[in-house]
Amino acid sequence: MTIYLRYKSWPRHRQRTARIGLFVLAVAIATGCLAQQPPPAKATENTFELDPRAWADAAAQNELKIIDTHGSNPLRYRERKVDAHGDMTREVIESKEGTVARLVQRNGQPITEEEDKAERERLQADIDDPSDFLKHHEKDKTSREDAIALVKLMPHAMIFSYAPGQPQLKDVDAQQVVLDFRPDPAFHPPTMRAELLTGIEGRLWIDAKTKHMVRVEGHVLHPIDLGFGFVARLFPGGSVTLDQTNANGDRWVYSHLSEHMTFRILMVKTVPQNSEMNNWDFRPMPALLPFQDAIRQLLSMQIPLR
Repeated sequence: MTIYLRYKSWPRHRQRTARIGLFVLAVAIATGCLAQQPPPAKATENTFELDPRAWADAAAQNELKIIDTHGSNPLRYRERKVDAHGDMTREVIESKEGTVARLVQRNGQPITEEEDKAERERLQADIDDPSDFLKHHEKDKTSREDAIALVKLMPHAMIFSYAPGQPQLKDVDAQQVVLDFRPDPAFHPPTMRAELLTGIEGRLWIDAKTKHMVRVEGHVLHPIDLGFGFVARLFPGGSVTLDQTNANGDRWVYSHLSEHMTFRILMVKTVPQNSEMNNWDFRPMPALLPFQDAIRQLLSMQIPLR
């Protein structure tokens, strides 16, 4: 198993997906698993008479679709990422082979002519020799499969309960069902990746009408060791917050991710991970393009330079 430190330095845009690491994926999708009970039909005065896992299971059904939405209602959007590598904004297009992106701003300001020239050369190189691009996106497929596997383990790993007072998100119009989750002490992880589920607790908000997760907040309770700590250790006190939004029709997407965690990799290097990511300006694409054509669209953009 590979552990990624999400959002490397962006030489390739989709490193952001791999670099989230299995832990962040586990927390971000901490909504249960494939439905094992009939999902609730709607929110009513009897909502809280339901087993809270019924809501978690229903949300998980939708979350699995979000993880594996390749080719469904492709989008174009803006993404801004702020971390130790800087503050960068990119224009993103979803293609048949994976997302492609072009740097358009740094530190909230237009990029220079030199930076734009380097970005154009990088994108053109992907068209001229796609082997590295395609190899990289094959890793994204593995990351999605790992995330799906963790979702399927959730019913055995977590205990769900209704959050006291049902605190509602102010920027979400729909009524939300709010659940707290914590590790089930009876859970014994069957795989190394499943060990990630033994030290996470948090709270999630579910749109009561669509049964989509709109927000999750996760916290690391205690040290989490992968491979007895030889592969990696995740230290306590870390946190992650993920928000999702409806972008187009049935298409839900990640709109905000905040990470504050510390890893130790291969018993050698301790790495703090502090980052903020925001996606916005979602626009539907008329069709799912080959990545070369998506890159050509990015190259044809006119952007302000300084």
